[in-house]
Amino acid sequence: MEHNILLVDDQRDILRLLHSTLDTLNLDKLKIFESPSGEEALLASSRHKIDLLVTDYMLPGMSGVELMHKVRARNPEVNVIFITGMTQRKMREEMLSAGALAIFDKPIPLADFLDVVERGLGLVQTIFPSEKKDEIAPDRHTRLSDLLANFRQDIKAEAVFLLNERGLVQARTGKLHDASMEVSLISTLMSIHGASLKVARHNHQETLDSYHVFSGGDHDLLFIPVTPLFALLVAGNELATEARILETVSALLALRTQVEKSLKSMGVTGELRLPANDAKSASSSAPGPDSVQQAEQPVEAPPSPEMEALLMKSFVAKKRTGKTDEFWDQAAQKLGTVPVNPDVISLEEARKLGIIPDGN
Repeated sequence: MEHNILLVDDQRDILRLLHSTLDTLNLDKLKIFESPSGEEALLASSRHKIDLLVTDYMLPGMSGVELMHKVRARNPEVNVIFITGMTQRKMREEMLSAGALAIFDKPIPLADFLDVVERGLGLVQTIFPSEKKDEIAPDRHTRLSDLLANFRQDIKAEAVFLLNERGLVQARTGKLHDASMEVSLISTLMSIHGASLKVARHNHQETLDSYHVFSGGDHDLLFIPVTPLFALLVAGNELATEARILETVSALLALRTQVEKSLKSMGVTGELRLPANDAKSASSSAPGPDSVQQAEQPVEAPPSPEMEALLMKSFVAKKRTGKTDEFWDQAAQKLGTVPVNPDVISLEEARKLGIIPDGN
């Protein structure tokens, strides 16, 4: 199936960057058209059926929103991605209300951009690796989705995700207000998940018990690990206000328990275990006098033949350097009193010749 993408921006560097990024998709039937203005973009859209319009919000002449409406008048099915340097929420709301698929601020996060392009064209996502069909059985997956859907309805959240440690969405219900940053958001949250695991290990916790709250912005976000392999993300409006935070967290903890039980029944959960190095250090956290004495004694290992050759070469070079320094020291002592100009004598020689009296 052929796909046509129209890139519109008055900055040539942006067009080249987006074009090069789209080329990484390696699609034989992907055609990319470029226009520096809305008027030229309209001409291109009249000649070709455009599947995806990627346009700057601020264009010379008509705006990106005006261009979107004019292109959709000819082709109502076209998806639109906006690129903008404007950070005002009012403008972002205008673009989203107009039906934008996504909005990207400059500089453009290219991984998120590719993910949205693939979703906009109906292609398989390449940013997230494909999930194995046998990871979660279909009937079990439906049960998890029901748990998330019921929870979302109860607390009036916008979206609920079950994520695994690789950043794959195992189950979801609802969607984010602006899905364009989904890839980066999930990637960052899974970094937090990894950090939580390390803290729990350093703290010698038997269970992973923590949660993270981010209030304000497009959503209130609540992120909570379920097991070392899975975590829950909840997004919604006013979920973390002072009046609701305790209720939301309590409900989320209850959901975590239910999801953990469901995962255990599938046999896909993980245990919080100390790595070999951490376990060894933990077992020796209170060493006796003998172990302290043994630790203080350095362990000497014979150097390899390559290291011995390097050391010998260094020793010879140092010995040569010492002889050179000795030669110049002797030369300085011997010739240090000889004046540079042969017509000039030193004070010491003048005294010996009686030119200068002693004591002066």
